[in-house]
Amino acid sequence: MRYIIIGAGAVGGTIGGRLAEGGHDVVLVARGAHYEALRARGLRLTTPEGTRTHQLPVVRRPEDLGPYLRPDDVLILSVKTQDSTVALDAWSARPVSGGGTAGELLPLVCAQNGVESERLALRRFRHVYAMCVWLPATHTEPGSVSAAGAPVSGMLHLGRYPAGADDTAREIAADLEKSRFLAPVVPDVMRWKYAKLLSNLANSIEAVSGIVASEEAQALFQRALAEGQAVLAAAGIEATPPAEQAEARDGRITFEPFDGSERGGGSSWQSLSRGTGTIEADYLNGEITLLGRLHGVPTPVNDALQRIANEFARERRAAGSLGVAELKARVDAS
Repeated sequence: MRYIIIGAGAVGGTIGGRLAEGGHDVVLVARGAHYEALRARGLRLTTPEGTRTHQLPVVRRPEDLGPYLRPDDVLILSVKTQDSTVALDAWSARPVSGGGTAGELLPLVCAQNGVESERLALRRFRHVYAMCVWLPATHTEPGSVSAAGAPVSGMLHLGRYPAGADDTAREIAADLEKSRFLAPVVPDVMRWKYAKLLSNLANSIEAVSGIVASEEAQALFQRALAEGQAVLAAAGIEATPPAEQAEARDGRITFEPFDGSERGGGSSWQSLSRGTGTIEADYLNGEITLLGRLHGVPTPVNDALQRIANEFARERRAAGSLGVAELKARVDAS
């Protein structure tokens, strides 16, 4: 199989680089300065084993791969959710050699935070797979990605969307397992993604304040988490409990920085750091807001965090530039 990594940032770059190291055929999809750096110098991937440069094919759009995709292509979507629709439209319509389109024939794996991209993908692709991504990685410099997980780079639960498991999922998982990942195939993958969604409610706090470990930041996160748990219960949605998540890791992976430095910021913090002008808060805190409105559960903390994070992205304010106390005051005031 050939893996096309649509969005070769922190997560996509790590998955693509590791698959290449495992001997698999990989194409990276990127844009802007990141595309130019990958094309000129290759993907610079830093892990606990050191830094390697991978000279991989890189494209900006599906047309760059020629008139047809291959029947053995696997598309891994790892852009931020706010960029999913554009990518899905572009790739789903591409013809596949031998007849048919990518949307009709090829598997698409959503390796993203949140739970919205799978819904978007299923409108355009017949064969959609969800991936719950536990993969600590950083991408703040064009052409470079750093992944701290050891002895494997991440834990990637994989299953068919909306539910089930099949030979395609098992084949993809086998390739990932050979490429320094834990990749359990599960028939209830969305339980894992909803659990990750709850943990990602801290992303906005970290992005705007730069802090998640302090007592004040944790107290704010616990308020957002309580709202998230309440709306999932009201919606009848099950999330994998923390004990089951810990059992899955079972000491087989650590996420601490390998060079003794402080842990880097998460995906939302990185978006603000790169000044992209967008952030995924609408699909993290905003997912809780949406479910709360659908099921009559108040979600004032997540409402405020979504709004403040979007304000920071829109105004290109620096990551971590709002103190936790001031953030809490703004949340309380709203």
